[in-house]
Amino acid sequence: MIKIEIPQPEITITERQQNRKENEPEIKPIYGFIDFHLIPRDKGGIFLFYNINDELLFVGKARKLRQRIKKHFEDNVSPIKNHRDEVYRIDVCIVDEPMDREIYETYIINTLQSKYNIEKVFY
Repeated sequence: MIKIEIPQPEITITERQQNRKENEPEIKPIYGFIDFHLIPRDKGGIFLFYNINDELLFVGKARKLRQRIKKHFEDNVSPIKNHRDEVYRIDVCIVDEPMDREIYETYIINTLQSKYNIEKVFY
């Protein structure tokens, strides 16, 4: 039997309001999120979308995390396009190897039973 441990997230962002300081520019929220800048632009990994009740909604992988995560909130083909308002927290795990990302994504989808990943479900 193969033992896989789910990686701990390096970055977690949640919906929040911006508390602007005097000379700080306004950050336009995307579905309530203003901290996308904390997610590396040039790193690969996996990301997990959770709702306010800590239920796992969706798991994804990406070669370039920030672009891919933002795309889920902008395009019309995302599996969560009808559920974007449910997302409250995003956990990001940096995983450099593409094969590792694939394994982690499939393992997390099936172990934690994410709600909106229907294409990789084996349970």
